[in-house]
Amino acid sequence: MQEPGNSLRRKRRSVADPATGLARHAGFAAVLAAAGLPIYIHAPKFYVDSHGVTLAQLSVALFLLRLVDVVQDPLLGRLSAVTRRRRAAMCWGAGALMAVSMVGLFAVPPPLPPVWWFALTLAGLFSGFSFLTICFYAQGVAKATAMGDGHVRLAAWRETGALSGVCLAAALPAILAGTGAPFALYAGLFVLGTGAALWAMGPEWTARGEAPAGGLREVLSDGPARRLLLVALANATPVAVTSTLFLFFVEDRLEAPSAAGPLLLLFFLSAAAAAPLWGRAARRWGARRALMAAMVLAIAVFAWALTLGAGDVAAFAAICVASGAAVGADLTLLPAIFARRLEAISPGAADGFGLWSFVNKATLAVAAIALFPVLDAAGFVPGAANGAGALDTLTLLYAGLPLGLKALALALLATAGREIDEERAYA
Repeated sequence: MQEPGNSLRRKRRSVADPATGLARHAGFAAVLAAAGLPIYIHAPKFYVDSHGVTLAQLSVALFLLRLVDVVQDPLLGRLSAVTRRRRAAMCWGAGALMAVSMVGLFAVPPPLPPVWWFALTLAGLFSGFSFLTICFYAQGVAKATAMGDGHVRLAAWRETGALSGVCLAAALPAILAGTGAPFALYAGLFVLGTGAALWAMGPEWTARGEAPAGGLREVLSDGPARRLLLVALANATPVAVTSTLFLFFVEDRLEAPSAAGPLLLLFFLSAAAAAPLWGRAARRWGARRALMAAMVLAIAVFAWALTLGAGDVAAFAAICVASGAAVGADLTLLPAIFARRLEAISPGAADGFGLWSFVNKATLAVAAIALFPVLDAAGFVPGAANGAGALDTLTLLYAGLPLGLKALALALLATAGREIDEERAYA
């Protein structure tokens, strides 16, 4: 017969085993991604269509919000480090802020001028999202270390979960369109998902906290870490550009507004399917080599996108599959390389991921402030009968600009020092 204490001992071992909890990490990443997608794609289009906010107003609002992140993200990284012993409570607070802000953004008629309400609710969403992301990635460094150099394995689970969450977030507005209030329902479902994900992560927050953080000075004084942050900046900017302009490109350049949702879903499904494959490639050939291969694929794909015009939906679908697969590598491998470097120089990791979060989000500020005014100057009007010049400008910004930026990121990674070379396979 089974001894009465065996079940309890097995439960305790499962919590202590560093290899457990990967599914919890994937689920939490899915919820964070579902918060991030509206920031990047849904919210600007929603406020243009539903509240008459202009592209110029959006560009200024998004840019100013990102300027707040210049100060906020490193400070949130420090806050995460000094409150690590109360991480569960801090994460519940940040999750509540994020959920309330999502409801305000999509489900509450603006009690202020729409652009001001847009900015206020996004500020709350940014803050909760940023703090949770920093805590989550810092906790991941501790978990991967306990697993025995398991950064790529953890990243594959985490980013596959995140991309699955993005797929659901991209599809839900279309699925709920018949209800008459798709984004309000989206916000309600997000609140429920946030609560469930935070509850599930409870054992992760309390089972192991990371070592005391070394601070920003240790991260910024390390040459390889600085180079990785520079690579991240150059590599994230093309994604920020294409994310900002995706819906406009599909609806106005391809003249296929009904295809926008399916194409977006196809892109993220491809990224989610590819993420575990890139993890296997990294374990076999090294993370840096695998990431460089993905960058070459992205460059080839967007060279093709330059040639597209009205009706080229099938060709763009193929581009979504290939570019989505390349993004799967970006999201999985580069954070894993950076996390492994942080493990060596700043075990606490939270300060480092405060910088990482800032670098990745700052690209969206650059995209917002630079792209929309250029489109305005070219005479581009969303949903209108645009002339050839305006549409050519849209194509060059959507496909041509990312080509140059991705080539820069590839060159930076190719010439990076041997300290960040991840040629040895790891679990």
